[in-house]
Amino acid sequence: MFDVIRKNAVVFGLSTTLAFGAFSAAQAEMLDVEKDELKFGFIKLTDMAPLAVAYEKGYFEDEGLFVTLEPQANWKVLLDRVITGELDGAHMLAGQPLAATIGFGTKAHIVTPFSMDLNGNGITVSNEIWEMMKPHIPMDAEGKPIHPIKADALKPVVDQFISEGKPFNMGMVFPVSTHNYELRYWLASGGIHPGFYSPTDVSGQIQGEALLSVTPPPQMPATLEAGTIYGYCVGEPWNQAAVFKGIGVPVITDYEIWKNNPEKVFGLTKEFTEQNPNTTLALTKALIRAAKWLDEDNNANRMEAVEILARSEYVGADAEVIANSMTGTFEYEKGDKRDVPDFNVFYRYYATYPFYSDAVWYLTQMRRWGQIADHKDDAWYDEVAKSVYLPDIYMTAAEMLIEEGYVDKADFPFGTDGYKAPTPAEDIIDGIAFDAKAPNAYIDSLTIGLKTNQMIEGSDVKG
Repeated sequence: MFDVIRKNAVVFGLSTTLAFGAFSAAQAEMLDVEKDELKFGFIKLTDMAPLAVAYEKGYFEDEGLFVTLEPQANWKVLLDRVITGELDGAHMLAGQPLAATIGFGTKAHIVTPFSMDLNGNGITVSNEIWEMMKPHIPMDAEGKPIHPIKADALKPVVDQFISEGKPFNMGMVFPVSTHNYELRYWLASGGIHPGFYSPTDVSGQIQGEALLSVTPPPQMPATLEAGTIYGYCVGEPWNQAAVFKGIGVPVITDYEIWKNNPEKVFGLTKEFTEQNPNTTLALTKALIRAAKWLDEDNNANRMEAVEILARSEYVGADAEVIANSMTGTFEYEKGDKRDVPDFNVFYRYYATYPFYSDAVWYLTQMRRWGQIADHKDDAWYDEVAKSVYLPDIYMTAAEMLIEEGYVDKADFPFGTDGYKAPTPAEDIIDGIAFDAKAPNAYIDSLTIGLKTNQMIEGSDVKG
């Protein structure tokens, strides 16, 4: 009876409070999962950690799930394999479920009941570009750069390349990746145009001053060293890898671009969640427990997590490189290691809750740069967010874990409407506040990018 109640709470949309009240003394009873053998995909980045931890610590097995974790060649292959059912779910770029659901690139209804982390990315430039930037960067009394380093310091360098007729090429990991939007955000905040997309030109380089293109994360350092790109935005450990190899300098983290920004999500097809509601709940429970383990006791478990991630079946990078950011520090210019305790956040600040406001931010950036070709009203952003992000499933899983004694009620945003409070201007690199309940006003407040009713026709902005 307990399992039926739980199942119906998801299928029929009963409030988590009503479902929670029905669990009673059977709270520790294992869910009757519809599918117990699962294959999940991931890309070799440190923010896949909740999957590795849930597997290694037995949290999946505690929920009656027998999981295989499989690294994927790139983000497109990963998404395609989730859509075809070759993978049951995957570590995904937050933009992927949204883009697929609205039909940008691939059309499929992908959803997420779980956000995997906050922060975790950086922007790195080559040694040559760093030396050209330095004269434009304020220094402290010890001669160290004052952070955050703004793109204002890169603009004279890009302008010089343009005047000499040379393209300024930069790498990001996927057109709908956080990295693409963060790199664009940082560049635009310094007056550098990162280019538009259009329905007939998906290069993203229309009117671009810095020309962004896709490079798979593990190949970033080698591509930078070869001189094919002059900088990139990527997750760890591939910024720190450039430091260790002595080929580049991370200039800013995404924590400094947008404090506690959302990063990856766990993505599934809508069909999977409908056909396997208990399985979806069970895997969400396991991932919440893994996230808690990663952050608990002031990151006391991070070195153990580093040792897990360093294994070839997971990230497969040197433990020393992974630890350089995973344990609460971040090294910029070689020897300039600084404390950044929130560089990787997996559980604090409600990190795992799938906020609608996070979804809306990604959609505003898609619209800003032309991936969403035409104007949408504010209600559209809300509707898309609610069709992709599934906080009801998340909160049902959380309530089960609270009853089971694994987590505390204070760890979850009870009473929320699914939206965060507006992000204040001082927490964003360009000093522009973000209110997810007013997406069009936010888009119109940004200096560079499409505005209300504007479109790209050919290589021109119309409207």
